[in-house]
This record gives sequence, structure tokens and C-alpha cells, in this order.
Amino acid sequence: MVWKTAILTASDKGSRGEREDTSAQVIRELVEEELGGEIVEYRIVPDEQDEIIASLIELTDYFQADLVLTTGGTELAIRDVTPEATRRVIEREVPGMAEAMRATVMQKNRGAMLFRGICGIRGRTLIVNLPGTPKGVHENLAAIMDQLPEALLMVTGQFRQ
Repeated sequence: MVWKTAILTASDKGSRGEREDTSAQVIRELVEEELGGEIVEYRIVPDEQDEIIASLIELTDYFQADLVLTTGGTELAIRDVTPEATRRVIEREVPGMAEAMRATVMQKNRGAMLFRGICGIRGRTLIVNLPGTPKGVHENLAAIMDQLPEALLMVTGQFRQ
């Protein structure tokens, strides 16, 4: 199964072209190599809740991605609003995935408790918030990678018992 995947980066500096988006590259590599997914859309927006919301809606409703992976905007800084934006567009939360990411990464890095990312479903799309660093992306995505295929089968209505 080839999963249609979209990447959304929330970064003020990235959106202004002042920083290379290396976290999205890590996502792309893991999705293509580990998940067998295809990147159908990639974009960078500033850390503005309305822009994140609009992009999430477009990626799920227009592009009909099976999976949307966000990077950035998930810590404690005042402009970190990705979880709040995600909460506004999802219909159902998937707390176990976010809990698994935090628990797994906290075994190596206690700072993972400051990660506020959430996971949820909009329509037939799974949305997963990831940290804004390449290392954080890799560690958190690796923590749930083995369950993503089954989750995507369920979310997209293809799961057969």
C-alpha cells in the first residue's frame, strides 16, 4: 500500500526562507523508506494558528492525504501553536500515539515531556504532530512507525478483521 502523505512545517524562519527545513527531509526519508509512502504535498507556513488550520484543512480535504505529518510549533514557546491548530481541525483524537512518542523518547531524553504534539483524525486522514528538529522528528516517528500502517488502514476504512 502506498500511503499518500503530506508534510506541513510550522516555522516563522522557514517560511521566510531564513532556515533550511531539514526536519521535513527526515520525514520524507522515513515515509518513503520505512512506510512506503508517497509525498503528495509539502509546505511551510509561519507559526500562525489560522495558517496552520487552513493548511491542515486543505491537505486533508483537497489533497485527501491519508497521513499529514506536521513538524514544528509543538513546544512551550508563545508562538508554538501547532497542537492548538490541530485540535481545531480534528474530529477525533488518538492520544495513544502521542503518549507512545513521548514515553519512548523520554527514556533517552527527559526534555521530551515538553513536547505538546497531538495526533488525531479528520475525515479519513491521520494527522500527527512532530517536533521541529531532525532528531526529534526521527525519534518520535520511529516510536510509532510500526503501528502507522494498521492505523492508516483503520482511518481510511480499509482495515479487514
